[in-house]
Amino acid sequence: MPCTNIGFRGSDEGGSLSLRGLSRASVVSLLLVGGWIALSAPTIWGQEGINRKVKTKVAPIYPDLARHMNITGVVKVVVTVSPNGTVKEAKLVGGHPVLVNAALDAVRKWRFEPDAQESTGVVEFRFNSAR
Repeated sequence: MPCTNIGFRGSDEGGSLSLRGLSRASVVSLLLVGGWIALSAPTIWGQEGINRKVKTKVAPIYPDLARHMNITGVVKVVVTVSPNGTVKEAKLVGGHPVLVNAALDAVRKWRFEPDAQESTGVVEFRFNSAR
């Protein structure tokens, strides 16, 4: 199978990436799904609907595969917080499959101030490959 080279911003090796062994359809899929702009490390973008103060926020660890492939994007997670402040449930709303587990693992470690009842809301994590 021929070698496919793609130009993208943020490359240290002259602006191309060798994707030896991948079909053109696979390469196009990577480009459409991934995004190729290198900006900064993963950040917590927003928190909607949870009216409690966060006592402990754990930032997601940017997956090595995502960094290697320069995959960027937003992962949205619906979080249910129990009355004692721990995350009872975290459900994926959307995001790139390579980034999802990092966001879910991080948000499950968050701790909120206690409250009389459960709270539910959406948390967004923005992943940008760091160079």
